[in-house]
Amino acid sequence: MKILIVTPEAHPFFKTGGLGDVAGSLARALARRGHDVRLALPHYRFLDTQGFDIRPLLPEIMVEIDGRWIAGAVDLAPGAAPAYLIRCDRYFDRAAAYGEVVGGHWFDYPDNLERFAFFCMAAMWTLKALDWRPDVIHANDWQTALIPAILKTHRIIATDPFYAGIRTVFAIHNLAFQARAPWSMAPNIGLGPEIQGAEGLAFDGGLNLMKGGIAFSDHITTVSPRYAQEIQTAELGCGLEGELRARASRLTGILNGIDCDEWNPATDPHLPAAYSADDLRGKALCKAALQRQAGFPADATIPLVGMVSRLSTQKGFELVDAILAPMLQDGAQLVVLGAGEPRYHRMLERMARRHPGRVSVRLTFDNGYAHLIEAGADLFLMPSYYEPCGLNQMFSMRYGTPPVVRATGGLADSVTDCTPETMRAGRATGFVFGPYDPDALWEALSRAFSLYRHSPNDWRRLMRNGMARDFSWDRVAGQYEDLYRRIVTPAESHAAAMDAPIASAR
Repeated sequence: MKILIVTPEAHPFFKTGGLGDVAGSLARALARRGHDVRLALPHYRFLDTQGFDIRPLLPEIMVEIDGRWIAGAVDLAPGAAPAYLIRCDRYFDRAAAYGEVVGGHWFDYPDNLERFAFFCMAAMWTLKALDWRPDVIHANDWQTALIPAILKTHRIIATDPFYAGIRTVFAIHNLAFQARAPWSMAPNIGLGPEIQGAEGLAFDGGLNLMKGGIAFSDHITTVSPRYAQEIQTAELGCGLEGELRARASRLTGILNGIDCDEWNPATDPHLPAAYSADDLRGKALCKAALQRQAGFPADATIPLVGMVSRLSTQKGFELVDAILAPMLQDGAQLVVLGAGEPRYHRMLERMARRHPGRVSVRLTFDNGYAHLIEAGADLFLMPSYYEPCGLNQMFSMRYGTPPVVRATGGLADSVTDCTPETMRAGRATGFVFGPYDPDALWEALSRAFSLYRHSPNDWRRLMRNGMARDFSWDRVAGQYEDLYRRIVTPAESHAAAMDAPIASAR
């Protein structure tokens, strides 16, 4: 199959979180399975293009927005999954991708709708200019949510035989970020009147790009089966639960994978000692190194709890604050790495000031230190209020660091709670709690501390259970491959469609 993954970010060029990992890793995994896979992403100023022979591909590509012609260009990053880097300095030559922190507060760029409308249209015109027609376009989150609407309603594209029969998959990585705005902010890019109705982008008196992606795509995916169910509820549907329930038969949750070459304790260059499930001795050396770097006493008997996280309301830091005192009284150490909302910076700085030698905080992102935390910690903490998928719980299991997680989204799908029954069955991989409250979190942590201190053989079994789990992208790519095959127009039907009179779309 021919597959285009349109995304605002993709590893290794640029990522802010799981979306970037998914787009880049899925593209490469599908290419390994023999598909013709290509990426399209904006050519931001700060893209990491080291190691790529970037070359000009299309010197000019024009997009009409609000009656103005905006010029861009397309560069090519060759590779197993080539990337079309869509350049437009007006929109993408900026310090960040989506917005910036000013005066301690986050501000989205006010022209984000226009920026990513340009990107979506430029991606579509690029296909025609290159005469490369994919079977499936896989769009990702609000930044590319206009792609399905463009295919079905744009005054030129919807009636052009070149685009006929292209199927769309729209991936929801985090439903909370929807790109809502007044209609007055909607850039005119030639979409049909269908977008303004209740079945289109209209939402609460304005527009909602995420809603449009849900409405016009041929299939919707989320990044875990549990999250696919949760977003159909009032609690986590973010106002779109009705639309998602209406399309439940076209909604699939597929648990993300991880890069098992990058995240491998047997070969990880960021670690002071290698180890594996067959020989765990190096993990103790990683713990000692982490304790030294965190400014903790180096003591193998102390339970060391790690967190690597974006600092946001979603991630459960209020629960961590609430149970910190009993956790430290029980003798544990806590090391945190992350950046995000200023209020959580202040919360964590306060924790570290009050508990030197027990709590260590680095308010930044440091890839090498993140790897060391995954390897050196005894437990990895993820008490999220919601978590569409989560990757760190998978990293931690691969590194023999049992995660403590709340039963939500991908955390519930990937971590099996440690109970006498699951231990006997060899399925236990971590510690899971249900209600979003401090008592439930503390109960799970207490169980973890007890097993760590009093049952070393069971603890090693728990570590090895997690290390044996298959979270590879090759496994995940097979599931996407099956989905694409189900929605792609059969070859004979496509040929007939190309010869048939053009009907207006939707």
